[in-house]
Amino acid sequence: MNRDELRTVLIEAGALITSRHQRMLLSILDLENVTVEDIMIPRNEIVGIDLDSDIDEILRLLTTSQHTRLPIYRENIDHVLGIIHIRNALHLIAQENFTKQSLQGIAREAYFVPEGTSLHTQLLNFQRQKRRIALVVDEYGDILGLVTLEDILEEIVGEFTTDASSTMRDVHPQDDGSFLVNGSASVRELNRLMNWGLPTDGPKTLNGLIIEHMEFIPEPGTSLLIAGYPVEIVQTSANAVKTAKIFPALRRPPQG
Repeated sequence: MNRDELRTVLIEAGALITSRHQRMLLSILDLENVTVEDIMIPRNEIVGIDLDSDIDEILRLLTTSQHTRLPIYRENIDHVLGIIHIRNALHLIAQENFTKQSLQGIAREAYFVPEGTSLHTQLLNFQRQKRRIALVVDEYGDILGLVTLEDILEEIVGEFTTDASSTMRDVHPQDDGSFLVNGSASVRELNRLMNWGLPTDGPKTLNGLIIEHMEFIPEPGTSLLIAGYPVEIVQTSANAVKTAKIFPALRRPPQG
């Protein structure tokens, strides 16, 4: 059977397969249709260590980071020097052998992947390369974002973290039943987290989705409808939608 036939079998299996297992199996089939660009952490949200920073600032970031691996660079991420494991950096600190030079010495060479790589291919590449983190680049070699093995696995099994503040950092419930959402929020993550049905075949972020729909930067107070979801623009900047309010999807009245 081809992928579409397998999908049909899974959907029609009904109670023979638990809903959780069904979702996981369907997600595995979808790995070919989703690319690393669809799930990556965008460039402006990459957490890394700038070796041009003050040594105390570098130490603070290392000792408070919630990530196990971080890119190190000079000036900006375009000048990436490698990827460090926090455990090895803390070992340097414990040995009182911590300097910018020693930190760079424990860095592993950065691993780059093209933006159009499917999640299925990247999952296999991570396994072959024995890597867990990669920088996503476009056709010109410019860094677009960062993708991790955990990001791909979460596409199959759902969120690993149980920390509500982590999973809800881009979404804030309101008293009227709506949700205040950051414009930089990933559309795919919103759909997964909120069980929404926003379109995922175009822009990757809510800001991009709104601008594509409007074809200009809307003013605060502007209302629009995207895939049945009423959206109200709350805050904008000169070139982006910063915050929007999303209401539950409208139900169409029954046909009479």
